[in-house]
Amino acid sequence: MQPTPKTTFRTALSAALSSDPGHLIERAMQLHALDRQLRQSLPEPLASHVKLGNLRNDRLVFLVDAPAWKTRLRLHADALLDAARAAGISASGISVKVATMQPVPRDVAPLLPLSPSAREILRAAAAATRDEELRSRMLQLASMA
Repeated sequence: MQPTPKTTFRTALSAALSSDPGHLIERAMQLHALDRQLRQSLPEPLASHVKLGNLRNDRLVFLVDAPAWKTRLRLHADALLDAARAAGISASGISVKVATMQPVPRDVAPLLPLSPSAREILRAAAAATRDEELRSRMLQLASMA
């Protein structure tokens, strides 16, 4: 029997509350899949400026990169909630946050080598994920000096 998206997400949520880093990765991957599914209900170019950030207290939390997109996204709240219900998620509303990322100057944040414990955590997380591309990238990061 295949789990429903709602069951899968609830399992991922409980896993995120545990201390195993592999569970956090699973939750992030499931949020990413739900994000892709929900953004299909949005018109372009809006869909390319929106990202699902979380599902908290039955509210979909979206991130946008400018205040103008926040206003536009609110106009599509019903479509997003319908898409969430179709995916098995019973969301009661949406929250939208503007999250602009400023580039970090290289001289402010020097590149430091990974600590041995960070390498081990990356290797453990890679072993816990089923996504081959993600596993490969984590192992690549873990191998960096």
